[in-house]
Amino acid sequence: MAELGRREALGLIGAGAGLAAMPALAQALVDLRLPGGNGARAMTGDFPEKGSMILQRGRAPLLETPLDALDGQVFTPNDRFFVRWHYSDIPTSVDVRTFRLTIGGAVRRRLSLSLADLLAMPRVELAAVNQCSGNSRGLFSPRVPGAQWGNGAIGNAKWVGVALRDVLDRAGVAPGAVAVKLGGLDKPPPGAPAFEKSLAIDHARDSEVMIAFQMNGAQLPLLNGFPIRLIVPGWYSTYWIKALDRIEVLTTPDTGYWMDKAYRIPATPGPDVMPGAKDFPTVPINRMLPRAFFTNMGDDATVTARSPFYIRGLAMGGTHGVTRVDLSMDHGRSWHAAPLGPDEGRYGFRLWEATVPGLSPGRYRLALRCTNSAGQTQIAQPIWNPGGFMRNAIESIAVNAT
Repeated sequence: MAELGRREALGLIGAGAGLAAMPALAQALVDLRLPGGNGARAMTGDFPEKGSMILQRGRAPLLETPLDALDGQVFTPNDRFFVRWHYSDIPTSVDVRTFRLTIGGAVRRRLSLSLADLLAMPRVELAAVNQCSGNSRGLFSPRVPGAQWGNGAIGNAKWVGVALRDVLDRAGVAPGAVAVKLGGLDKPPPGAPAFEKSLAIDHARDSEVMIAFQMNGAQLPLLNGFPIRLIVPGWYSTYWIKALDRIEVLTTPDTGYWMDKAYRIPATPGPDVMPGAKDFPTVPINRMLPRAFFTNMGDDATVTARSPFYIRGLAMGGTHGVTRVDLSMDHGRSWHAAPLGPDEGRYGFRLWEATVPGLSPGRYRLALRCTNSAGQTQIAQPIWNPGGFMRNAIESIAVNAT
């Protein structure tokens, strides 16, 4: 695997102008088939370091990965990895010679680390899925506000960096610390709160949460958080702070907007409430749930009648590894296990594939579900919550045998 060398890290990296601009010309349109309608989206290749992506919003950029770009591979190519920013004032260039990561708050000594400092520390490596909390929000019914993602606000990479615990240990966590708050280079508009998230101190100090400077053997794309970003394996990407530049150790719980008000889910199983429900207790969003996707065949696919056909896709287990992927063609009355590809780690994607026997002419519905090593499996009925978070319903596609 290629290494991000000191000489490369200490160069001047920039994405140029026009990073957050709307593309001048859409190359094509894609229909996300959203139940609430209005599912047509432009495809664009106009963003720096990115190939053809589904344009959800140009400013601040929301770029969705087409599912066929995920097909046949565990690791999502960097140039097809989804993009999600909250504010339009994002870094369009970073001078890595002057960049510093500051660590303060309840620490024994305040630190200001250069990229060279971080590169000199012991490295860790981990495969992990990064998934937007609102991935598949556009499939919620009734419709909820927010970015109307299809299933493509997700990607998997092999991340290389340093353990957050090691950085905290260099600063020395003071007695009484309860949480670690993190923020990045993106800037809020006047009067808005900076985008900052926090982790409980024990979580922040486990051996897996990392500060990554490398993604799939290369430096991070600017739109995916260059020069460094937080990796929180198994948790939704709201915690994966991009362009990380500050860490603060807290002695009281984080009551900032992005923890106390935003990205909260009903404190119910699912998390599911009735549409229109109000005044229910909530908790901050946290661990991901198992999911599986079709990648080589879309909804309303056509196959040759009475001839076997090949189908494949990807599965993820959330905080536990994928142990089983099942297919059903009888509305879930019976399920049949699909062969799985190599296990690249509990937090990453796993390939699955199957050859379906020939079908008589007609229209069928092929359903797919994933089960993880903790016994969690995808649910039959879609959940609903007003944030449009944590969808993990069983996926299905229509198949026409002709």
